[in-house]
Amino acid sequence: MAAMATVPSYTPSLWVRMCHALPRLDLTMQMKDNIFVPDSWEYQQTLLVLSSLSAIALVISLLVVLSFLIHYCCCHRGDRSEGSEEEEEDEDGSTGHGYSGKKGRGICCVTWVAVASVTLCCVAIGIGFYGNSEANDGMYQLTSSLLTANYTLASIDLLIIDTISGLQLSVSGPLTSMEELFTGSKPFLTSTRNCRRLSDNVINLLSSISLARSGIDAGLGNDNISGASIIPLTPVPPSVAPTLVPSSGLMPSPFSPGWAANTLMVNEDYRWLSYVLLLLLDLIVCLFILLGLAKQARWLLILMTVLAWLALFLSWGSLGLETATVVALSDFCSDPNTFVLNSTNFNTGTSSDVLDYYLTCSRRMNSPFQQVLTQSQRALSNIHTHLSSLDRNALTQFPKAEKSLREVQQILNSTEGNFHQLVALLNCRGLNKDYIDSLKGLCYDGMEGLLYLSLYSFLSALAFTAILCSLPGAWRSFPRTPNVSSNGNPGYESLPLTDRQSPPPSYSPSMLTGYGGSQSHPNPAHSRNLYSR
Repeated sequence: MAAMATVPSYTPSLWVRMCHALPRLDLTMQMKDNIFVPDSWEYQQTLLVLSSLSAIALVISLLVVLSFLIHYCCCHRGDRSEGSEEEEEDEDGSTGHGYSGKKGRGICCVTWVAVASVTLCCVAIGIGFYGNSEANDGMYQLTSSLLTANYTLASIDLLIIDTISGLQLSVSGPLTSMEELFTGSKPFLTSTRNCRRLSDNVINLLSSISLARSGIDAGLGNDNISGASIIPLTPVPPSVAPTLVPSSGLMPSPFSPGWAANTLMVNEDYRWLSYVLLLLLDLIVCLFILLGLAKQARWLLILMTVLAWLALFLSWGSLGLETATVVALSDFCSDPNTFVLNSTNFNTGTSSDVLDYYLTCSRRMNSPFQQVLTQSQRALSNIHTHLSSLDRNALTQFPKAEKSLREVQQILNSTEGNFHQLVALLNCRGLNKDYIDSLKGLCYDGMEGLLYLSLYSFLSALAFTAILCSLPGAWRSFPRTPNVSSNGNPGYESLPLTDRQSPPPSYSPSMLTGYGGSQSHPNPAHSRNLYSR
């Protein structure tokens, strides 16, 4: 009873319940149920409507950026037509850098808006890296649990195949020889035939276990099973456990956890790598924007503006995919047992009672294989009783039957060892724990990671919208670099006359010598005459 109390359980998280409660609309704007039915076109319509919200947000962002650009262009052209009086006033009041007048305050404001937007983008990137890691951890736990469940199911298949093969080998080999030897003794012949009949009963009972039916059909397809080695089965590791992989790439029927784990691992690798590349793109754009603002490199900011447009589209697009995925995942995680029980892919070859037993693993439920295992155990015990009786009584009269009898006993010992392992594996605790662990990985860590990725996409989209609104004003405010002549002096030919500065006066060496000599020996009389005036 204490062991049953430790059986893990799954409860939908708060985020799952909140996302599951979101209203659903189809393409005709009618309310729909939030039941997870991925194959239904109506359910797919609700996901399309939710993901289209990001497209609407993208259009709004484009309109905002376009309005800012139009406003900037109109205001900049109006400033040029006002004349040079206000510009001179701003320049007179400045300290040489052009940041104290009205125009300077506007430039400073635009620059700080760009810096604040880049900072927000960096925060979003940090959130994105954390969300990507959480989602990857959840998928890793999901695939690990599926591989462990596949390992258990493959071990059940192999144990049943090994047990049936051993019993068939005993029926076709040593038991047949013993029947020929005991032809003249009716009691010994009856015991031998009872062993054959009981072995056939165990074979039929174990073949009825639906969890291993596909493996049994594949493993017993060859009728010539003589010579098979009957040894206690050691299960293979999960990484090399048999996995049904269809050549067409579609989901196999019945459902294979190993196939699902392999498919999810491949898709998760691509998803993780895609987000890492997107995050690195955003990070590179943000860092080079800061570098361009610090160095006042106009060409660098123009290049980063083009990349910012790309990042804006990718951010809103990823937000649409994440929104649809979060909603669909919340619908599944709110009641996963119902979807698994109602799915035809799971019910193929497996009854709903068997699935319900492993999904819930309640102490009030009896194993659907309990009757089969009990009858098989009794049959094996009866076979052991008959063999013990023959060992005590028949060998003294038929010493040639000793070899065949020892082979049957060896096969029976191996069969009983495999049978005890099979009973332990068919218990619901192991598979139910794998099922609960997979749900926790998908619905806890995976859901949390997707929510953080959605927040990253939203914040990065807002940040890049603000960046695209402020960068044009920032790079237009940078001072133009004057041309440099071949001798290293700045050239003024490309500057307008109003912006040219007067060159410093030039003196010849004779003028400098005369001026310096006259200043070094002043005339005292002349100085007195000047002051006397």
